[in-house]
Amino acid sequence: MGLQFSVTVRNGRLDGIETAIGTSAILKIRTGAAPASAAAADTGTVLATLNLPSDWLAAASSGAKAKSGTWQDTGADASGTAAHFRIYDSGGSTCHVQGTVGATGSGADMEVDNTSITSGQTVTITGFTVTDGNA
Repeated sequence: MGLQFSVTVRNGRLDGIETAIGTSAILKIRTGAAPASAAAADTGTVLATLNLPSDWLAAASSGAKAKSGTWQDTGADASGTAAHFRIYDSGGSTCHVQGTVGATGSGADMEVDNTSITSGQTVTITGFTVTDGNA
C-alpha cells in the first residue's frame, strides 16, 4: 500500500508551491517538447511571457489548487504552436514547474484560448490546476 495523506496535508503541500516560487512568478509558453525536467535548460521558442498576478494560485481545496486572477499576455513574443510551459521565480531564470499546453478542453496541464500563436496577439490561459496525489 502506498502512502496516503489527509486533505489537510495535501492542501498544505500544494500551498507550498506558491510560497516556494514567490509572488512575482513568470510564465513562459514555448514551442516543442518540454525539457527532461524543470532543472534542465530551456527548449523551444518563447511564444508568450506572462507576469502572473501577485496571488497567482488560489488556496488549495480538496487536494487541488487552481490559477487565480487573469493570466494573460497582451502581446505575444513570437509566432508558433504552443506545446509546453515553464513557470519561473521572479528572476525569470529558475524554472520550478513545467508541463504541456493545449487548447481549452484538451486536458493538457495548462489550457490556452488558442495554441496557434501569432506575434503580438493576446494569449489567455483558460485553465491551470495542480492536483496532489491521493486527491
